[in-house]
Amino acid sequence: MAYLLSTTELINSLEDSTDIVSWINDTLAPDAAAEPVGLTDLDQHVNHLVSTLDLACEDTSAQLEHIIDDVSRGVPRLTYDLHFMKDGAASLQSVLVQVTERSRDAVPLSTRTALDRLQLLDSIKSRMEAAREVLREAESWSTLELEVTSLLAEKSYAKAAERLSEASRSMAVFQNTPEYDPRKTLMVNLQNQLEAALSSALVAAINIHDLAACRNYFSIFANIQRESEFRNYYNGSRRASVVAVWQDTRISDCDTPPSTPGGTSQTLAEFVPKFYASFLALLNVERTSIPSIFPDPALTLSTLISSVLSALQPTFSQRLASIFAQYGDSALKELIPVFRSTEEFASSADNVMEKIRYSAVFASPMDSPSLEGPPGHSRRRSTRLSMSWRAAPPRSTSSGLLASKSALSLSDDLEWEHELFQPFLDFQVDYGSLERRLLDHSLRDIISSDTRDRIPDSDRARLLRERAVDVFSVAEDSVSRCTAFTHGYGAVGLVRALDGFFQSFIDMWTADVRMGSSTSASAFTQSASGEDLSDLDYTAEDWSDFQLSLHLLSSARAVYDRMMVFETKLRSNLVQIATTFRLARNDPSNFVIASSKGESQLLEQSSLNSAELHALLERVEHDPAHSKEAFLPPSSTAGLRHGAHPASQQGIPAPLLVDAREGVFTFAKACQMSLQGTILSPLRKHLASYAASPLWTAAGDPKSKRTVTANELHVPSFSLSPSETVHKISEGLLNLPRLFDVYADDDALSFSLHTLPHVDPEILKALSEQSAPGTDPSTSPGHGHKRRQSLSAPKLTPTPMDPELVSSAWLSSLGHTLLTYLTNSVLPNITTLSAAGAAQLGSDLGYLSTIVRALNVEFEDLDKWKEYTDLDDEEGRKLMAERETDAIFQNMCRMRGWSR
Repeated sequence: MAYLLSTTELINSLEDSTDIVSWINDTLAPDAAAEPVGLTDLDQHVNHLVSTLDLACEDTSAQLEHIIDDVSRGVPRLTYDLHFMKDGAASLQSVLVQVTERSRDAVPLSTRTALDRLQLLDSIKSRMEAAREVLREAESWSTLELEVTSLLAEKSYAKAAERLSEASRSMAVFQNTPEYDPRKTLMVNLQNQLEAALSSALVAAINIHDLAACRNYFSIFANIQRESEFRNYYNGSRRASVVAVWQDTRISDCDTPPSTPGGTSQTLAEFVPKFYASFLALLNVERTSIPSIFPDPALTLSTLISSVLSALQPTFSQRLASIFAQYGDSALKELIPVFRSTEEFASSADNVMEKIRYSAVFASPMDSPSLEGPPGHSRRRSTRLSMSWRAAPPRSTSSGLLASKSALSLSDDLEWEHELFQPFLDFQVDYGSLERRLLDHSLRDIISSDTRDRIPDSDRARLLRERAVDVFSVAEDSVSRCTAFTHGYGAVGLVRALDGFFQSFIDMWTADVRMGSSTSASAFTQSASGEDLSDLDYTAEDWSDFQLSLHLLSSARAVYDRMMVFETKLRSNLVQIATTFRLARNDPSNFVIASSKGESQLLEQSSLNSAELHALLERVEHDPAHSKEAFLPPSSTAGLRHGAHPASQQGIPAPLLVDAREGVFTFAKACQMSLQGTILSPLRKHLASYAASPLWTAAGDPKSKRTVTANELHVPSFSLSPSETVHKISEGLLNLPRLFDVYADDDALSFSLHTLPHVDPEILKALSEQSAPGTDPSTSPGHGHKRRQSLSAPKLTPTPMDPELVSSAWLSSLGHTLLTYLTNSVLPNITTLSAAGAAQLGSDLGYLSTIVRALNVEFEDLDKWKEYTDLDDEEGRKLMAERETDAIFQNMCRMRGWSR
């Protein structure tokens, strides 16, 4: 499959392909007859393929830009350099001619003749010696097969290896001749015979841990350029016990069929530490054995680790994928313990590697003189070498710590760490979605008990607070998971997951807020609201709805306060991550982000290390450090995402949980509308039959009535009294301040005032000025509530909001809401309006306008209705053409019959 191919092989296959679709199909499913690939494996392969191509594109682009820069710098100088070279060559030629002429003149003819003769004799001698060497090599090759076969029969393996080594060095003599291929074939056959003769004894020596025999066999394999085969034998034998532990153990949440009946069942999280313990025990044994056999012990041990990891069946990736198939959305919780065990093993293995490096420092140079082979020996790497060994640098005879550290600082020597952590990388890249799935799963568990039983209305506000405690407790665990699993690289996914998680939780409650009256009254009665409100036109059911909405609004404030405290903790955690990243960037040798360099390298090269991540960390690191300033006015959070925020330029940190904040305000708005519906319900009941009142069709024209005297004086009649309906509505509006005198001190009403429908902007401005610098920022518009002193701001003295301003905001909102309902839903339903009816309506609207002005409510549409109602027929028809675009005037024309 695609994940088995290196980047170079993938790119080469892409270049050779003529059809991109066919190439993708062949890469993802090279064997069409094989069993179909599972979706999880296919997704993993696709992700690997995409990341590989992304890296290749970036490397290609970087190389192309580098070449273009070099060419751009070099082309302007090319002409000059060529001209300079031409002039220099011409000058040199003339000088050489002069020198040659002078040398000829300086040497006598007889001396020159003698020197030419000596040169000729020396050339003849050199050629004769070369011919003699060739003849000797040819003679040795003629007896090579017989000699080696005899030595093998005598079990003189070291001599046979030395003889083959000598013959191998003479292969260069036959290069580009017809003799090369036959001799090359003979050499390989003899080497194979020697390896076959040694293989059984070698395996036996490795199994019984005979270090002297193994060292001798390694010298023999090195002489015949078969070091890689020796390492394959050695690694295959030493890893067998560890691989058997992995393969023979059945894991209850990974393998099928499950463990045998009667056997102890264990999960992958329980098994992995035991497996790593056996693996580490093997490494500690090899730490003392490998230096006695191999000249490069550290690199050899690294190769052994990679060999064990690559031999595991089923693979580590397959078992991790099985965890997700078993646990579903909650699999991340099972994956993290496995990942932590892997990090602990990597740390312990790195300690073993460090010890084996120091063992090389104090090793005697005489301990392994034969391992380097004869002087001038040229080592040939076998085609069967593993990737890590083929990519390793040439061996150095020096055993110093500096040379050892220099060799192991190469990325190839971190390959065992790459192979160890590679199975986790795809899950780390997908951390954001995995975390969101886990949070949503936890949310379903939290609310599952609520859906089974009907929650009484009186307990709903309390239940919201209790569930908020559970929700934020779960969210705090997610912060630690992000650090443990991605070391901060998943910060962007964490913020998004938490933001969506909180929003989902709040949206559930928002959808459940009843916009109308309660279906059943609870224990709240009229007397519960105080004797001074007993004359208000509210039923016990209305008081129940009122209390429920008020308590839910108070719970919304509590949830918002807790969310701000959590966001402060989240910001502090992100600042720590940003500090770690900055230290690692400035001093990478002493500060590593992850537990090991190999893991850090994988994460750094993954798509998690994005510009968005660094923008987020840079933003939180440069945010103001004062915790009390974390409470940003909600009006400034509209439309905000994970980018820069203008508030950060004003000394206030930009919010992180933008959608969650907006969700709380949406919930608060729903509670406010429900509360307003309850408060205005008696007034709306009065308006239910207002449009169908018989007053509107009464005959006569009160405006034309006059008293005629002897002197023909016109005495106007007195104005009409408001109707009974408007009188009751006016009384209800005038009673509202008394209601808020009782409840204005409740900080629930002061929360999220900016979401009140039709709230007066001037009042919000006054609230904003009240929370100017030097006061509690929590009293700003939208926060609009008294902040309780918390751990995030232990020295912050809360500044209570002015109850009069809170009452004014609510009264203004209620007045505008009622008038909007009157002008948009009630008055347009009047079918006919006679002259007398128009006079009565004008009297009602005028009286109502006076009442609402007493509540500081100015409503333009009400004034328009009053203005158009006062028009007589002649004035109305005259203005009809001018007011066609005015919906209110068109309704008046219909009622009065002015329309043609």
